[in-house]
Amino acid sequence: MKSPHKSLIHLVVFLTNFRIVATGKWIIFVIALLICGVANFYLSSANYSDITPQTGQHLTCNTSLRGNDDVFSVYVTDGRIAQMANEKLCSDDIIKRQYGKVKVIIGQSDYDTFRYINHGVVDLALVKKNVVDAFGADQIYGLTKIASHPDYSAFFIALREKPRLNKEYLLGKRVGLLDYPSSRSGHIVPKTVMQGLGLSDANINVVYYSSHQELRNALLAGDVDIISSYWAQDDNKRFSRNYATPLQQSVSGMQWYLKMQTQNTDLFCAMQSVVHDIAMEHPRPYYKTIKLEEGCE
Repeated sequence: MKSPHKSLIHLVVFLTNFRIVATGKWIIFVIALLICGVANFYLSSANYSDITPQTGQHLTCNTSLRGNDDVFSVYVTDGRIAQMANEKLCSDDIIKRQYGKVKVIIGQSDYDTFRYINHGVVDLALVKKNVVDAFGADQIYGLTKIASHPDYSAFFIALREKPRLNKEYLLGKRVGLLDYPSSRSGHIVPKTVMQGLGLSDANINVVYYSSHQELRNALLAGDVDIISSYWAQDDNKRFSRNYATPLQQSVSGMQWYLKMQTQNTDLFCAMQSVVHDIAMEHPRPYYKTIKLEEGCE
């Protein structure tokens, strides 16, 4: 018969061995978890590519001036204007004499407008005056107006009836508004009208589009009941002027600004010529009306 003393010693040895084995198993378990985690991470990285930042797209071209790293940068929100600007600027003699590269940014959001206008990183921009004023870009960076497109009247346009400016009529309607960068007043006017009638996003369905053409396509497709836009000459072919209700306020027009931190009059005049050519070639009638600021013959 074993003595109680020996039995106690055997028990202590057993528990010690058990603890060592258990500890070893836990270490192996933790290592296995780490290996699985690392493997998972690399598999996920292989299967999913990085998400492209949702900022402005851009077009670039090199001028014939080699050895010059200066970039002439432009900010616009219209893709067609961006293409024309890229082509015309890269073939412009003054640009080729002063810059080695042209970069045209196509704004996609308010973040783009803030990034490029507020920080003064572009040399030429097509934006609204209220944007430049809000950021003080004219005072800080010398953004100077070189040309402007006219203000335009805003309308509520529908397909089969004349929109009425009262709460009962607009209640529950799907309303398409313009909401592209630097054109905030495109929806401020109709928003003000609707708020004055006691309407809000809670009782009307507002859908935002990035261009006047998208607004028209949405109306024709039946995606919205009413759009807020200007009345173009071409609209007579697709819509009835009887179904366009004028709003009480007008929308401020787009304006071209050039960074003039030095008295670079050659560049000033060259850019006026470029934006005038863009206006004349643009398919939208609105852009064809342009006023150039004084300063060039």
